[in-house]
Order: sequence, then structure tokens, then C-alpha cells
Amino acid sequence: MKPRPALALVDALAVLVFAAIGRQSHEEGSGSVPYIAGQVVGIAAPFLVGALLGALLARSWRDPLAWRSGVAVWVGAVVVGMLLRWAFVDRPPLSFIVVATVSLAVLVLGWRGAVLGIMRLRGRRARQHA
Repeated sequence: MKPRPALALVDALAVLVFAAIGRQSHEEGSGSVPYIAGQVVGIAAPFLVGALLGALLARSWRDPLAWRSGVAVWVGAVVVGMLLRWAFVDRPPLSFIVVATVSLAVLVLGWRGAVLGIMRLRGRRARQHA
């Protein structure tokens, strides 16, 4: 099975999950679903920009499952995201930088590992039944 370029969109979902978990863990108020969704997108925006730049530099749409693609998206999200956050929101504390770096690595690289593992298992099973 050849990877589909649409899989690259999973990175955006991973960054949004990161922002939603961060928002929830800091209990940034309650509100209606559109209000909360807007907050999550606002929190995620600098990291989404960074992830997009990383994806473009790595041309990750060609092979979104490649570790090279994942690392480029992850590093872009962290570096550009932190710089944009620093420029437009506030200076992120070191603890936030560390947690964001690890969390984004788990999410952005983790989905690739899961998909690749499933593909390998399916390939093994197909060879066993052939």
C-alpha cells in the first residue's frame, strides 16, 4: 500500500490535539463548543504554521509516513511555533518548551509509527496466507 498524501493532514490533527490537551489541562475556562474550538485553534495556530513550514520544506506530501517527514513537521512545529508564540503571545517558559517538544514528538511521530506498524503486520499476514 502506497502512502496517501492525505495522511499529511493527520499532522494538523496531531497539533490540534496537542492544543486541546494543553487547554484542557490548564482549565482555560468553559464555554460553548464554538468558543472552545476557537480557543484551541488560537492556541494551535503558531504550531500549525510551523508544522506546515516543516512539511513544505520536507515535501512531506510525497511520503507522509517517512520519518524524515515526521521530524521536519515536528521540528517546524516546535521551533517556528515557539518563535511565533514568543513574538505574538508571550515568552514561553522552559517547562512549556520541554512539554510541547515531547508532546508534539509523541503525537507527530507516534501516528506514523502506529500506521507503519499496522502496515507491517498486514504485510506479514498477507505473506503468511499467500
